[in-house]
Amino acid sequence: MIIPILIGIGSGLSLIMAIGAQNAFVLRQGIRREHVLPVVLICGLTDALLETLGVAGIGFVIERAPAVLEIVRWGGVAFLLWYAWTAVRRAMKPQALVVEGESAGSLKRTVLACLAITYLNPHVYLDTMVLMGSIGNAQGDPAKWWFALGGALASVMWFFALGYGARMLTRFFATPKSWQILDGFVALVMLVIAARLAFGGMGV
Repeated sequence: MIIPILIGIGSGLSLIMAIGAQNAFVLRQGIRREHVLPVVLICGLTDALLETLGVAGIGFVIERAPAVLEIVRWGGVAFLLWYAWTAVRRAMKPQALVVEGESAGSLKRTVLACLAITYLNPHVYLDTMVLMGSIGNAQGDPAKWWFALGGALASVMWFFALGYGARMLTRFFATPKSWQILDGFVALVMLVIAARLAFGGMGV
């Protein structure tokens, strides 16, 4: 029981710790202390759900549905480009960032943005349902379900640590210049991922 759980935790962390659109979004919300709980819950529980579905065998179906992934792929490219542009606009008006930071933004808007970043990224399905599903199924019964539990724990722990741990950076981001740097970084991450999706297909 313990070994499959540890394998699940290790495999899950190795896939989600890399800087990506989702992590950049969670980091920014954590630093701003805006709607952190719903954001980390959406990200963590979504990963947990998709990993469980992958272990259950749904990843096998997704892997053989290129048309569906293509639709998600181009929807993700469009959204990432839009989000990158909004980050650039924020970086160009650093004074507005400080004022905005004094009051939380719309919960609905934040949740919708989080859902879009999460579900319009085709790599989330490949990482969770296909890769984690494949590794989990290789464990056999009943170990694969303990593996799924480990993967779910890794996702939830990571996003909670990222979202709430980002608060330690609040003092650094007390100046407009710091927010310019962060939003410039967020825009760059979104653009790179959008380019990889558009020109590299699903093999990146």
